[in-house]
Amino acid sequence: MVQPNTTGYANAAMSDVWKDFLVNKVNSFIKWDLVRFFHENPHTTDTADNIAFVVGRDEKVTRRELDGLVRVGVLEKKTVSNVTVYTYTADKTVRDRVCDFVTACHDRDFRVKAINQVIATMDVPRHS
Repeated sequence: MVQPNTTGYANAAMSDVWKDFLVNKVNSFIKWDLVRFFHENPHTTDTADNIAFVVGRDEKVTRRELDGLVRVGVLEKKTVSNVTVYTYTADKTVRDRVCDFVTACHDRDFRVKAINQVIATMDVPRHS
């Protein structure tokens, strides 16, 4: 069995870098699904309803979470022929961080810590 190279991810005991990433970028399980989707399909440019269908999520909620990922620089949003589409950012730093996150999630200990961090973040009241 091939072990992913996650050295340092789980042992970092959820470093401040990962806490910041999970609190400010991937602070919901839908966003987690979306960053993984765009990481695995980096050339995708599509509408919220099509993306929602592919990831198996509600279109309205997916649109809200896509817009959240646009605000934090993970995705870009543009209008093409009067249709709003979303695409993965071209920013190498952001893509590298997402890649590291997806890779780190192959480690069960890291994934459990990340899940707990997202749950803790979801419990924090947010002001709009």
